Amino acid sequence: MADKLTAGGRFRKALAENKPLQIVGTINAYHAMMATRVGHQAIYLSGGGVANASYGLPDLGMTSLNDVLEDVRRITNAVETPLLVDIDTGWGGAFNIARTVREMIKGGAAAVHIEDQVAQKRCGHRPNKEIVSLDEMVDRVKAAVDARTDDDFFIIARTDAFQQDGLNAAVERAQACLEAGADGIFAEAVHTLEDYRAFTDGIKGAHLLANITEFGATPLFNKQELADNGASMVLYPLSAFRAANKAALNVFEHLLHDGDQRAVVDSMQTRMELYDFLNYHDFEQKLDALFAEGKNK
Repeated sequence: MADKLTAGGRFRKALAENKPLQIVGTINAYHAMMATRVGHQAIYLSGGGVANASYGLPDLGMTSLNDVLEDVRRITNAVETPLLVDIDTGWGGAFNIARTVREMIKGGAAAVHIEDQVAQKRCGHRPNKEIVSLDEMVDRVKAAVDARTDDDFFIIARTDAFQQDGLNAAVERAQACLEAGADGIFAEAVHTLEDYRAFTDGIKGAHLLANITEFGATPLFNKQELADNGASMVLYPLSAFRAANKAALNVFEHLLHDGDQRAVVDSMQTRMELYDFLNYHDFEQKLDALFAEGKNK
């Protein structure tokens, strides 16, 4: 009997079987369960999403490794779908980055991406980002790769150099990160399909992640367009979170202004739909059996 794949192994398998692999943001364990049920092969935990949803903070490097790990564990305890995690800049120097990678593997993550912004980072689609030197980014990647306790754990190097220094500089960084051992490249805030093709050509067919986030610098390209221009992964980091936020705000406003939820109840997930995703009735039947057994004693 073959050994069971690790989380990293499941990620690599999904990547091999899906061209491109769509990776959807799941802000919590329940969203992860829904994404898994409808058929998604890989899921994502955004660092900005953790800051926003779990701590009510902006995406400005204000959360810690332990803050993110808490949400990682919640998700990986709920589903086996491979989870890609945003580890920002790694939360420190080489020792911190190494600890981050080891803790992510122990927490059940399948993959991470680490970026080349300075520690006081910004959202990748905001202006005035600052990036570290090429040498420092290479050292970050080496620290992450050397710390792996699972050879299949997938490490993606994210570069924000495109907006800062242009296409050629960003491709140069990507090449250096791959030479340092990265398994793939995350090209942030890319503008055109031609730019993705240039990245692909520059990294000689290595795995390329396209970040298709709403209201940012990158148009909402279709997955096939991206695949045709070299992307092997397409990330939708906060799509469901944004939709859920808009829906929640609508409910809050109707409750305040109308005094009831009648106008919005048709837009809600029903109790039975909630229970279905949670396998609620399986738990309830076990509980009923235990009570029945107790009564018969």
